Amino acid sequence: MNTISDLAFFVTLIKQGSLAAVAREMGVTPPVVTKHLASLEQRLGVRLLNRTTRRMSLTHEGEVYFNEAVRILADVEELENTVTQSRAVPKGLLKVNASIGFARQYIGPAISGFAKRYPAVEVQLQVSDRPANLADEAFDIGIRIGTLPDARFFARKIASNRRLLCASPLYLQHREAPATPRDLARHQCIVLRENDAAYGSWRLQQGKKEETVKVGGSLSTNHGEIALGWALDGHGILMRSEWDIAPYLRSGRLSPVLSDWHLPSADVYAVYPERLNMSAKVTAFIDFLCEYFAQYLTREHPEATVW
Repeated sequence: MNTISDLAFFVTLIKQGSLAAVAREMGVTPPVVTKHLASLEQRLGVRLLNRTTRRMSLTHEGEVYFNEAVRILADVEELENTVTQSRAVPKGLLKVNASIGFARQYIGPAISGFAKRYPAVEVQLQVSDRPANLADEAFDIGIRIGTLPDARFFARKIASNRRLLCASPLYLQHREAPATPRDLARHQCIVLRENDAAYGSWRLQQGKKEETVKVGGSLSTNHGEIALGWALDGHGILMRSEWDIAPYLRSGRLSPVLSDWHLPSADVYAVYPERLNMSAKVTAFIDFLCEYFAQYLTREHPEATVW
């Protein structure tokens, strides 16, 4: 087999999780798959997998090969799509999932513009307070903020975004603003209980220093807009995405807290289960989102807001 076929074979093997599963996928016997893997490792001169009777795991070289294989195959497919895309007409049902707040402020208006440009596409937007399983629920695209899913999914960044700490001047005028992350433990913090992640643990970084602080307060919720409202009313310090609080920071209704410390990245991505054989409607929608969010994608300075 040629190099591209070897890359595709290895990516399929890792995603399927076993030699037997990839044999079923390829319609061959397990010994054929074992021989193919051995031949690949012999050609490369390195072991890609550690294998036992019960499990297999990537070696360091295997992890590098897998990650680069995913990237190369995606680039090849994108190249082919670019060449053939002009013949394809976006049409049919497009299912999109996004978080409630971001969907209302940005994705909904973006879809309005997309629908005017591509009237043959029927868009179904489902909003939820936690990310939906794209594959299980048959979504074409999910809009995700922050940490991405595993390598089984592909993603394209559509906007730059930061998480920031902030509080209303109403709250800060009666208390000394925190000077270090540890000071947060002495403050009322508005805790947002999102997804299945551990809540109330805020991780901050300054250069090579990193601190995780367990915060708490009298108010917590799983709804970002409610939490923002409490912060505006002066109930405590809030961690929130830049896309949501930038207007209030500019107006002075919220003030930054510990602005010389950084929080985990919260960039915005369009995520999709497959890149191979992407339909014209999916490609067109992702391209449209990149165009729509172009003004939010780059910063002149690392600390500058784009929102």
